[in-house]
Parts: sequence; structure tokens; C-alpha cells
Amino acid sequence: QVQLVESGGGLARPGGSLRLSCSVSGSRFNMNVMGWYRQAPGKQRELVATITFGGSTNIVDSVKGRFTISRDNAKKTVYLQMSNLAPEDTAVYYCNAMIVGYSYWGQGTQVTVSS
Repeated sequence: QVQLVESGGGLARPGGSLRLSCSVSGSRFNMNVMGWYRQAPGKQRELVATITFGGSTNIVDSVKGRFTISRDNAKKTVYLQMSNLAPEDTAVYYCNAMIVGYSYWGQGTQVTVSS
């Protein structure tokens, strides 16, 4: 069974940094596209960034220049480096992986940005 496990969330001060990780297990296939989404209280889940197996990235404008997505295909892991965090970045962050046409989600990790 495919499982995605996220880690690295927590509390950060405005202007601070956090690094999220998401590791995939249980799949003998490569992950085509991996991505990070987030859901703030009272809001819909939204895309943050995606990265293809070959390393092409897509980052939404609201975090461009502050967040970086990367992946290690050998470790089946995707990362989200978040810098210059702001209170509006507070949300539950979810990892997503597309594997042979199926979409898998992690359980989410809380990121709170507050002074």
C-alpha cells in the first residue's frame, strides 16, 4: 500500500524558515509528479508547488521567491524549503504524489507562523 509521510512542520517566527519532507513507501513505480498543497483554516486546499520526475518545477506566485521545491528520486522524497515565512503561510501542508495515474496524499503537517 502506498503511503506518504510528511515531516518538518511546526512553529516558526515571521521571517523564519522551515523545511518539509515527504517520503513515499509501498510503491515499486516512480512518482511522476509530486507536489505540496496547503489548507488554511476556513479555506480550500490550494496548490503550493509541484515538481516532475525530471525536476521541472511550478511554484505559485504567492510563495515564489520564498519557497523552493526539490526531490530526491532515489529516496522517493520531495522537499519544500520555506523561507521568509509570513503569518498567511499558516496552514496544514499536504504532500501529493501521482503514481501511474493515481493520486496519493499524505496526512498533512501543520505549519504555524506566529510571533
